Amino acid sequence: VQLQASGGGLVQAGGSLSLSCTVSGRSFSSYHVDWFRQAPGKERVLVASIRWSDGSTDYADSVKGRFTISKDNAKNTVYLQVNSLKPEDAAVYYCAARNIYGLGSVRSSLRYDYWGQGTLVTVSS
Repeated sequence: VQLQASGGGLVQAGGSLSLSCTVSGRSFSSYHVDWFRQAPGKERVLVASIRWSDGSTDYADSVKGRFTISKDNAKNTVYLQVNSLKPEDAAVYYCAARNIYGLGSVRSSLRYDYWGQGTLVTVSS
């Protein structure tokens, strides 16, 4: 099973990026695929979530209205469109998958079955 994150880069404040998380190796129909970010010296924070089966989404308050999570079933890919970027959005962004039947807080990495490698987003002011 693999989650492959990509799409990070350097962007000016106010700009946009599209991050991708391509999943493979199993069916994710019973999973949420979530995007986290972690800035240097800070805790990892959940920013967006999508349930694979019905596409229902959820967002952290800090990104509502600016970030959009979506998926393409045919490409087995979850996207995170990040708009109106701010310097405080700079971080390594990770995708991860958790079973919808699992227990435990999304604050714990133990809640997640699979993780992708990070993709770095840098925002210049």
